[in-house]
Amino acid sequence: MKSPVELSAKLAKQWQHADNREQRLLSADTWPLSLSIGKPDAKTFTANPQRVREHVHHWREVKIGEVVWEPVRFQSASESVRMPLQWVLHSASDWALATQQSDIQKEYERLRRLLLATDPQFHRLLIRQRYLLQEKTETEIIQATHTALALSCGYAKGRPLRALAVAGIDSKFLERHRGLMIQLLDIRFDGQASDLGLEPFLDALNENDHWLLLVPLDTALLPFSQQRVRSSELAATELTASHILVVENEQCLHQLPSLPDTIAILGTGLNLSWMQASWLGKKRIGYWGDMDTWGLHMLATARSFQTHVDALLMNLAVFDTYSEKFAVIEASRCDRQPRQYLSTDEESFYQHLLALDKGRIEQEFLPTDEVRRTLMDWRNTD
Repeated sequence: MKSPVELSAKLAKQWQHADNREQRLLSADTWPLSLSIGKPDAKTFTANPQRVREHVHHWREVKIGEVVWEPVRFQSASESVRMPLQWVLHSASDWALATQQSDIQKEYERLRRLLLATDPQFHRLLIRQRYLLQEKTETEIIQATHTALALSCGYAKGRPLRALAVAGIDSKFLERHRGLMIQLLDIRFDGQASDLGLEPFLDALNENDHWLLLVPLDTALLPFSQQRVRSSELAATELTASHILVVENEQCLHQLPSLPDTIAILGTGLNLSWMQASWLGKKRIGYWGDMDTWGLHMLATARSFQTHVDALLMNLAVFDTYSEKFAVIEASRCDRQPRQYLSTDEESFYQHLLALDKGRIEQEFLPTDEVRRTLMDWRNTD
């Protein structure tokens, strides 16, 4: 037989597990929760009646939830004895109170208020990831969720984070709550904020700067075979090559051929604001990214800075050639249609991808021979 103190300790231990908190705070089907109290065995009932009386007394004192009493027959007793057999809790509030721990009760009340004030899509995160909420006020957490609902991919349009006026935040809000904001945005955009980084995802000027990989595809263009450069320095420093190849992902390096008077810039992702550099206006620029809605969005972003950008290996013909073997589901599609800077064919391709179940081919899966042939044709065409 278990005392109220023992079951309270068990309930407090259960609170510490994120799975329990999520299930019991978000699912009404988990209630009521019934805990077995047990009953004294015949030996205890006969040999230690004082312990049994104390056990019964303690359970009569319990005012939280409902204690279920039932008559129990013992051989040594002339009649049935009413004993507490189940402790039934009817809500998460009962659970928190039943732990008899003030810190748990305070945390529950805080979570209850947060769940009432925030969008349901964020509730699981708020319940499970306690570390994200440490040292944050309820007002800050609620404001962070409102901000996450207002932001979207490319929202900053090249502005720094401190210049974003959204949901009433102050200039340093996104920096102070970076970890929480990334997690909230990940929920809305299927992990894109974590994968890309907050500044690239928002297309914000990264004041800590983003490192890009420069690779000369011809000899003597750079002092190194590979070189990392901050995007801000790249924007301010003209490269000597006549042709610039911009590549979304670094993983494609092995697919690039030797090309005369050409430098490749890899790993750009959504961090394209450096392409506003005036010196790029007199270069031939090729852009190669994934064939998916995000890839076409990035192509359009590059064109918004340099309208003469050539799209490479990003069209319906290439997609159809390799879709059966390499196409996969695009888990989170870009919700900003980049029509202004796409050609008619590119816009049709974008709409085609939206209609497909598997509307994504990652650039690194394209056959190397196909990539090299296309890039060489681009370089050799005036």
